[in-house]
Parts: sequence; structure tokens; C-alpha cells
Amino acid sequence: MPRQICPTCQRPLKVCYCSALVHIANRIKVLIIQHPLEEKHPFNTGRMARLCLENSELIVAENLSDEKLAQLLKPGSALLYPSLGWLPEVEQVAPGTPQAEALEQLVVIDATWRKSKKMLHLHPALQQLPRVSFEGALSSNYQIRHSSLENSLSTIESVAMAMAQLEPERDFKTMLAPFEYMVALQKANLRQ
Repeated sequence: MPRQICPTCQRPLKVCYCSALVHIANRIKVLIIQHPLEEKHPFNTGRMARLCLENSELIVAENLSDEKLAQLLKPGSALLYPSLGWLPEVEQVAPGTPQAEALEQLVVIDATWRKSKKMLHLHPALQQLPRVSFEGALSSNYQIRHSSLENSLSTIESVAMAMAQLEPERDFKTMLAPFEYMVALQKANLRQ
């Protein structure tokens, strides 16, 4: 008999994190473009971010047509991505600036670093968006999945941090409750 899966979080019922979900009414829309390999990953935090943010959308695709991407990218969009040397230099959206105040949509790529780079190469329009990036040392609590790059955060940690800077009047740290609950459940199951 197959194990029962929660229809909301897509996790087995014994490790469902839905009881910890929060719902935040965000002004800036968060568009998550998720690589197809992430969709079924058991520790997928892009879906979790989507479930927490009322003004959000999740699209599963590695490669979008120029027409579809143009439909998705609203005026006033910015890309949440580190400022890496191979990317074109674009305007940085800093918290508290007029650009941040005018921001209508934050585009987030939910994929491994390798896959996210590929997705950016496939979509030059994403590379040209103004960028939201973080400075300084970052510390992730993603103890059950590891990144190939230092200073990396999970998708939900990145979105919570960016939104807290862009909409400081709301408490986006609460988005981390289901993430921390998922990590704790997984660690407890590994010990059994």
C-alpha cells in the first residue's frame, strides 16, 4: 500500500509541515520559477514559500518561451539572485530606495545552483532584470540539504530575507516556521 501524501505540501503525512504554515499578505508579488526536478524533491522550499505568501505564484518550467516569460514579467520586476561575475551588471534594488518602493514583483528561481545558472542562460530577459542580492555572510538552517556554494540559503530563507528588507512593515520571519518544522521532523526521523 503506498504511503499517504498530504495534498498541500506533497510530503508523507507523518512529516507534513502544514500545521506550521503561515499566511502573509505581501504587497510585492513573488513569482517562483521552479526547475522541474525541484517539484518532486521532498525538501522543496519553493512550494513552502508559495504556500506562505498570499501574493505569489509558482511556475514549474526549466525553459519558458519568450512570450510566456513576457507575460509573467510585470513592469517593476526584479530578480532575487546573487551578483555573480558572469551575470551582466544591472541596477541593484536596495531596501528603502525608490526602486524598492516601486517594486511590484520579485522573481525567484527555485533550483540547485547548477540548474539555476542554466535557467538564467536560457532566459536572457531574467539576467537583465534589476537584482535583489544580499551582502555579507549568510547562515542557513538547511541542515538536511546542502548547497555546492558557500554562503547559500534555501529558497524560503532567501525569500523571507528579501521580503523582510523590501516590506519591513510585515513579519516575514514567520515564513521560516514550516521550514524549521520540516527540518526538525526530518532530523527526528533520521534518528529513528
